[in-house]
Amino acid sequence: MCGCIFALFAAFTPRIAFLFVWLFTGLVNQAFNTFIAPLLGFIFLPFTTLIYVLVYSPVTGMTGWDWVWVILALLIELSAYGGSAHANKEKIPYYPGTTEEVPAKTTSSSKKSSDDKEE
Repeated sequence: MCGCIFALFAAFTPRIAFLFVWLFTGLVNQAFNTFIAPLLGFIFLPFTTLIYVLVYSPVTGMTGWDWVWVILALLIELSAYGGSAHANKEKIPYYPGTTEEVPAKTTSSSKKSSDDKEE
């Protein structure tokens, strides 16, 4: 029962779930030798790092099926990032395919001629 609740919690808030695993278990220290790798994973790829920590075995390390879960988590995470970027592409100025047009470049000679016309 508690494992199912943690799985739902991890699916919706992977950073908080990873933080709980890091603070209350020794799994992160078993999976990583340094402090920087889990910290970068916490910042940039929290779901993938959480899955890596959960499937890592201190005796055998990572075997074939363990990597499948990690790669699946990475694909899910990258698709979430890509989906949010695709949804917000209208807000990016001059992004190809948006309705905002790129302004024409003005040269110094065309600027002079327009200034001459004003006089």
